[in-house]
Amino acid sequence: MTHYTDTTFVDASQHAIELEYRYGAHNYKPMPVVLAKGLGVHVWDVEGKQYFDFLSAYSAVSQGHCHPKIVNAMVEQAQKLTLTSRAFYNDKLGECEKFLCEYFGYDKVLMMNSGVEGGETALKLTRKWAYKVKGIAPNQAKTVYASGNFWGRTLAAISSSTDSSSTDDYGPFLPGVIIIPYDDLDALENTLKNDPDIAGFMVEPIQGEAGVVVPKEGYLKGVRDLCTKYNVLFIADEVQTGIGRTGKRLACDWENVKPDILVLGKALSGGTMPVSAALANDEVMLTIAPGEHGSTYGGNPLACAVTIAALQVVDDENLADNAEKMGLLFRSRMEDLQKQCNLIEIVRGKGLLNAIVINDTEESNTAMDLCYRMMHKGLLCKPTHGNKIRFAPPLVINEEQMNDACDIICEVFMDFNN
Repeated sequence: MTHYTDTTFVDASQHAIELEYRYGAHNYKPMPVVLAKGLGVHVWDVEGKQYFDFLSAYSAVSQGHCHPKIVNAMVEQAQKLTLTSRAFYNDKLGECEKFLCEYFGYDKVLMMNSGVEGGETALKLTRKWAYKVKGIAPNQAKTVYASGNFWGRTLAAISSSTDSSSTDDYGPFLPGVIIIPYDDLDALENTLKNDPDIAGFMVEPIQGEAGVVVPKEGYLKGVRDLCTKYNVLFIADEVQTGIGRTGKRLACDWENVKPDILVLGKALSGGTMPVSAALANDEVMLTIAPGEHGSTYGGNPLACAVTIAALQVVDDENLADNAEKMGLLFRSRMEDLQKQCNLIEIVRGKGLLNAIVINDTEESNTAMDLCYRMMHKGLLCKPTHGNKIRFAPPLVINEEQMNDACDIICEVFMDFNN
């Protein structure tokens, strides 16, 4: 590594990397690029090199980096009032709650901060509903999850995980968890019909972290029908898939199903600050009484102003429609590449949440090597689960930009293949 003093250093990127390594926890292993600026679909490193951002902060920056309408809303509100806590009313929360409920079609919303807090809120709502409404005996409620899920790193989230990197050396885990295969309606029905203490089934409409695993057509409709049949809450984790990412407002909209609890985050703020939400109707939401759940920052005025602006941008710029069109273009280009390149086993996705599965039976570092090569060519992405590369650019990407980015991907794959 480059050595430096407090006042002089040669390589700005290396300096920033060394600072993180020296003073930060080693709980991430980022790509070796140090970003200093973002605008639209592009980011720039500290040396001024421009890149296509094809990760979008795991879909948080769906509206594009530093969208002026969102930034303006943030700055304007930041100059007035940023935080009151929920000890007092503020003039933005009710306005934002009304906007969210009407936008997504629910009676009530509970705003939090990070996506995992949204998931935790959904779990607590499910348990409260189990005891107050369904009539499950105290401390007996169970929640079902799909294998391969990812909804965060809290102890509750990892208690439902099947990924050893999330669970190793973190036990004991939360009780009341049942894990079944993803995209398997028979397994879901067998589980629900045999256990009256099940309160909810939490599932991602498309599993993002697992490598953009898209279920069979009809899966979400089947989940809705089975949850209704067995009086179990259908909890949709749309933290990554929601807000236009898959080509619809919500991924659940592809099958016209409405979950009992909808969990949102990431793009809810356009990537400007942590904002999450759990939405439900009164029967579920009003089981929680004052003082039983909350957050100092949840529903703060700054988050509320940003959330309204971020969702208005999605509608005003038709970002869901653009995601569908650009996703079709991306998958078409990648499927053409697949015919010429034996590295590619599968191309899959929906809208602008896509992945390439690398034909890598020997568990080598091929996917990471490809990502490094794309980085050097000016496109940023990241492998997930070894041999899968996720591609999720901001939804503002246009056709020319998409083709330019696909040219980079194709060039890297073909060079590597040869």
